Amino acid sequence: MLVAGLFSGRGIKGRESLTDAEWAEFSAQTIMPNLPDGFTVFDGEGQWRNPQTGHIAGSRTKIRLVAAKPEPDLARRLSAVIDAYKAKFHQQSVGLITRDSCAGF
Repeated sequence: MLVAGLFSGRGIKGRESLTDAEWAEFSAQTIMPNLPDGFTVFDGEGQWRNPQTGHIAGSRTKIRLVAAKPEPDLARRLSAVIDAYKAKFHQQSVGLITRDSCAGF
């Protein structure tokens, strides 16, 4: 299996943080169609350094853990989730960590 961790900040420049309702809608409309076999979500506290300014900022974070068969279109589906989150919530980046793993469900 391929295990992917996606890290998305909830802070949105110029407005209040991402709400639970916005997260639920994004999850239903974007994440589930791209990762239909499932995922686990954690709330976290993150810290990130802006590569252009060097400014370090902290933010509440949504962490998605995905264990999926390494199908040919998996990278495209993960990218679709990342790109949609960045566009919809004006994020400069979404972190992605992947690793091969033995898993069974």
